[in-house]
Amino acid sequence: MRAPLRYAEPTSRLIHRLKYEGQFALARPLAGALIAGWPAWRPAPDLIVPIPLHPRRRRRRGYNQSELLARPLAEAVGVACSATALRRTRHTAPQVGLGPEARAANVQGAFDAAAEEVAGRAILLIDDVLTTGATMTAAAAALLAVGAASVSAYCLARVS
Repeated sequence: MRAPLRYAEPTSRLIHRLKYEGQFALARPLAGALIAGWPAWRPAPDLIVPIPLHPRRRRRRGYNQSELLARPLAEAVGVACSATALRRTRHTAPQVGLGPEARAANVQGAFDAAAEEVAGRAILLIDDVLTTGATMTAAAAALLAVGAASVSAYCLARVS
């Protein structure tokens, strides 16, 4: 799991605006930080997959901020992006304010993956913020369970 930025001001304020205040136009400049910090992945992933929102949360928000970050990155590095390879099957409480154990329990079994899209492929998961890694771990487990060859994670910002 890697991240080019720390979750601190001004990054934290920008992510909050993107995620909770409907300022989805911030996604492209924030994706620029992902692109600028793109590590030399060896081997390069076969598919970029954004962490999905539950359909109810996506309807309420109107967009998935992780998908808005993933698409420009995928375009910049020449890797396909799929918002259908992974889905959130269970509505979970927001992770904000939860401790490490509660975060892990909250997202355990919350994802399902499409074997026909991921089997045998190296997957790169994209999310906005990495705190404990619970969401990424749960998503990776779903991808690996249907035959993904490997799963790596790249987030915009990391909580220190």
